[in-house]
Amino acid sequence: MKPAWDKLMAEFADSKTALVADVDCTADGKPLCDNNGVKGFPTIKYGNPADLQDYQGGRDFDALLEFANENLGPTCSPDNLELCSDDKKEEIAKFQEMGQEKLEAKVEELEKTIADADETFNSELKKLQDNYEKLQKTKEDTISDAKGQGLGMMKSVLASMKSGGGGESDKDEL
Repeated sequence: MKPAWDKLMAEFADSKTALVADVDCTADGKPLCDNNGVKGFPTIKYGNPADLQDYQGGRDFDALLEFANENLGPTCSPDNLELCSDDKKEEIAKFQEMGQEKLEAKVEELEKTIADADETFNSELKKLQDNYEKLQKTKEDTISDAKGQGLGMMKSVLASMKSGGGGESDKDEL
């Protein structure tokens, strides 16, 4: 993917309205990555720098270029109201009326809700993984125990009997 991304960065290098860049999340860019929920690499984000979204499209140059051409550049925001629908303008006005302090508190509350959901998910996932491992071990132990009682030989003897081969059943029929 890196060659395609480098080519896309070069394509947008002189753009006045769109930025295509990469960030090293293991070095100086780590705080930026942490603040934007980057957990795996490579991760592609797009949109307003204050509200980056996850990119889910193709990773080849053509797919990246098509997405960039359609989605990068100025978007609806308080600084670009002319790009907003009437509904979005109303939403922006409602948030502006809340004032900075209430808006900050609401953002913090919603971010905590998301963080709590993520924490619950990870905690429950760990429980599921632990339960899966326990079930897998129980299954393996049960199979091993069944095979340890001579299951393989029992099947061989049974198949021989069914095909008319030797064994006790032949003596009984004489």
